[in-house]
Amino acid sequence: MRSDRGSATVWSVGAIAVLCVVFGVVLALGQAVASRHRAAGGADLAALAAADHWAEGGTAACARAERVARAQGVRLVRCVMVGEVSDVTAASGRGPFAAEVRARAGPAGPEGAPLPTGPPPGGPAGTGRPTPAP
Repeated sequence: MRSDRGSATVWSVGAIAVLCVVFGVVLALGQAVASRHRAAGGADLAALAAADHWAEGGTAACARAERVARAQGVRLVRCVMVGEVSDVTAASGRGPFAAEVRARAGPAGPEGAPLPTGPPPGGPAGTGRPTPAP
């Protein structure tokens, strides 16, 4: 049967193309997950740094958080101090792989006591950046 000659080559090329697409999707998902983890780690460390320096004032604490975030390879998007509690948002990656993660840190309160949420009364303290619109 001459009509089947070369059909295995066509099927092989098709299978290789499908495998390449699947491999590309897996790589893209891996990049997105890595970006998310980088942003989470940077946000956690920046929040801890800001909370550790709350006594120096919101601006100084957020400046410390900015330095820590930069050292972790992430961008500090938002930093707000409410008393001893820091609330930061860090971003990592670009384009479709961008990830933003929010982290809060502060002293342990009484069991079951909620941490303050939202901006403090009178506007946010910290880096002087405007609070992003919701």
